[in-house]
Amino acid sequence: QVQLVESGGGLVQPGGSLRLSCVASGSMARFYSTGWYRQALGKQRELVATISRGGSINYRDSVKGRFTISRDNAKNTVDLQMNSLQPEDTAVYYCNAIRVTLGVEYDYWGQGTQVTVSS
Repeated sequence: QVQLVESGGGLVQPGGSLRLSCVASGSMARFYSTGWYRQALGKQRELVATISRGGSINYRDSVKGRFTISRDNAKNTVDLQMNSLQPEDTAVYYCNAIRVTLGVEYDYWGQGTQVTVSS
């Protein structure tokens, strides 16, 4: 059973920074895609950033230039460095990992970590 455990959330003032980290049980190299999603109160979950096993990266437009995703297969981690945070970044952030076995896609999620941007 795959487990993803997030850490690093918290309360930060506008313009501040936070670094989220997600640790996977077992090898991160199993996953062809890993990433971060977020869900604000009353809204649908949305993609923040993804990084593939080959290193291809995708960001949502509103975080480009402010957030950086990185993946370390040796440490089984995928991190999200968030700079210049704004109140609209407030949400629960979820780590995601996707594995494909024999053509079947398996989707894994962490429990989420709260990020609150407020003065």
